[in-house]
Amino acid sequence: MDTAPPSVPVPVTTPRPQSHRKVATAAALASAVEWYDYFVFGIAAALVLGDLYFPAGSSSAGVLAAFAAFAVGFLARPLGGIVAGHLGDKRGRKPMLVLALTLMGVATTAIGLLPTYETIGIAAPILLVLLRVAQGVAVGAQWGGAMLLATEYAPEGKRGVYGSFVQLGVPIGVVSANTMFLVVGATTSDSAFAAWGWRVPFLVGLFVLGLAWYIHRHVEETPEFRAAERELAEKEKGEQSSPLRTILRDHLGTVFLAGGSFAVNTATFYILITGVLDYTTRELDMKRSAVLTVSLCVSLTQLILIPAAAALSDRVGRIRVYALGAAGIALWAVPMFLLIDTGSLLWLAVGTFVAGCFLSIMYGPQAALFAELFTPEMRYTGASLGYQIAAVLGGGLAPFLMVLLLEATGTSMAVSAYIIALSVIALVSIKILAGRASSRADG
Repeated sequence: MDTAPPSVPVPVTTPRPQSHRKVATAAALASAVEWYDYFVFGIAAALVLGDLYFPAGSSSAGVLAAFAAFAVGFLARPLGGIVAGHLGDKRGRKPMLVLALTLMGVATTAIGLLPTYETIGIAAPILLVLLRVAQGVAVGAQWGGAMLLATEYAPEGKRGVYGSFVQLGVPIGVVSANTMFLVVGATTSDSAFAAWGWRVPFLVGLFVLGLAWYIHRHVEETPEFRAAERELAEKEKGEQSSPLRTILRDHLGTVFLAGGSFAVNTATFYILITGVLDYTTRELDMKRSAVLTVSLCVSLTQLILIPAAAALSDRVGRIRVYALGAAGIALWAVPMFLLIDTGSLLWLAVGTFVAGCFLSIMYGPQAALFAELFTPEMRYTGASLGYQIAAVLGGGLAPFLMVLLLEATGTSMAVSAYIIALSVIALVSIKILAGRASSRADG
């Protein structure tokens, strides 16, 4: 069962197959490089940023400060989603995606060049946080643009698969970020890594600017936006409504339900790639390179699982596949940390791999599901807001809360309880969305 509301029919020119492939590739690359830039901060926060930018009396206090800076990027993401969503629904998907890529490339490169606390004092953490805010605004703006380029160009019956190309940007970004840190760590001493080696993955952000230029020059606007734009142009100026105003007035409940349905996915994901990296290396004395390698391998499996789940959703419906993933995360939350707590690399791999499977089952159909919750003239705004609310409620706070919960309780079961609570919220939200879709279909 899908959750798409009935859309107003508008004439849409069918793109050529070459256009489908070119746009899907460009959207996937945009997503991959954007998420790469975003993830290198999380890995660096778990490994070095606490000592370099937030010197404190204890290692856990430094890590908490670094994770707080990491979370600030998530708090900024709704701003990017709101601004880019509003302009993207009025001016086009492509310009906002190009702007997001440019902002991300500049901010990430600047972090790689930023002096440390020892060099410029309190200005260092302040500038780091401001640049992290810029990253958050950029990724908040990017997802909706890349997602809509892919799904609005999708051939009939393949919106889930095409939307999953953008979702693949996440595991590709994780693999690329982990690989860069592994290579730099393997080719530098510990002292060199702390002094300058960690900066190298950030400087790769310069390549994002080249991709932004390519999309600006060679990718066309989506057919669905052009059709919606023509329809809006035919109305009297005084009758036109702001996409943001329409969402806030008539569809805010759907936005919050979308965010509630997805927060568990973002929270669990960031716990796995950032929180677990800190926990296993600092508390369980596991080797940094080994944990990064496990994270990399798990992300590689998602390159297969995400499009497979999306393709299944094209056949049996988004909600069924999406709900299966959410239920799986809830059931696996306790066994996952029992396995991680053994301190065994093998059981760490098993625990995170199974969790990654359930995350992929949710993440595959999510782009198409969120796109189908809103009509084209408000789709960028609505889908972006739903996604970024989930990012704030789940992903941004998750590593920070994980450290707090571990410090307060002394047991990883507290983190499992946090994941289960978010899973319950997700399943309730999904049930309400499904009920709304059923009511519309019956009506």
